[in-house]
Amino acid sequence: MTALLIQPETLRDRLARPGCLVFDVRHDLADHGAGRRAYEAGHVPGALYLDHETQLCALKTGRNGRHPLPDRADFAALMRAQGLTARTDVVVYDAGNSMFAAHLWWMLRWLGHESVAVLDGGWAAWQAIGGAVETGPRAPSLSEAQAIQGLVLSGKPSMPVVDARAVLANLDEPRFTVLDARAPERFSGAVEPIDPVGGHIPGALNRPFASNLDADGRFKPAAVLRTEFEALLGDRLDRGIVHQCGSGITACHNLFAMELAGLRGSALYPGSWSEWCSDPARPVARG
Repeated sequence: MTALLIQPETLRDRLARPGCLVFDVRHDLADHGAGRRAYEAGHVPGALYLDHETQLCALKTGRNGRHPLPDRADFAALMRAQGLTARTDVVVYDAGNSMFAAHLWWMLRWLGHESVAVLDGGWAAWQAIGGAVETGPRAPSLSEAQAIQGLVLSGKPSMPVVDARAVLANLDEPRFTVLDARAPERFSGAVEPIDPVGGHIPGALNRPFASNLDADGRFKPAAVLRTEFEALLGDRLDRGIVHQCGSGITACHNLFAMELAGLRGSALYPGSWSEWCSDPARPVARG
């Protein structure tokens, strides 16, 4: 499976064959138990649930962001425990807008696993085609072959990351452009419902992640996405793009959309605004 996106009808056919893992990552930043409740009420048959607060981030210190990136070895161990092998096809989905699905997609690519796709339209799209529904919890089912094959962790991440020091240094000697995926009112600092400080990293551009979607919550065609990103970024594309948001989640949505558009090679600042603004010495722009 090489496509970045998978349609619900295609997933329905793929589930009939072995070698596919499906992950449900529905989540609510304001109600951390909502995703698991939704999963147990109904999910794609065979799907396993992963929690963005307890499984897909590292220990939070108050200075490393709201969803700090876990150690790669720890994340690899988690995915091995779910049954992931180098030969496994993976499909990830969330409630519908793909913000959490794109984040797990990025994490798996960062781990070095290439065969991973996002279910376009998520759970809402699966329901719209009358897809089968399974209820209740489900635990990973590991075969002996899976345990033997395991997941081989490559020595170098296949998706680049930058840290706060690199972003700070970039303010004085610009080498890349920071692209912020938050809503315009959060970017400007007019409203900040989650983090203690409003505003944005100086010099950053704004591309709200919802701009990547049509009205039905599915990704816009690749050609449309490419036109929009090229209009926003222009020759900055040649100098490199670093994606950022509130805590590194919706930033992956923009990164994923650029990959769909054929604009590859972007980096992620995982700590994002929640890490950046935790240090009062770091500059803040507003407006």
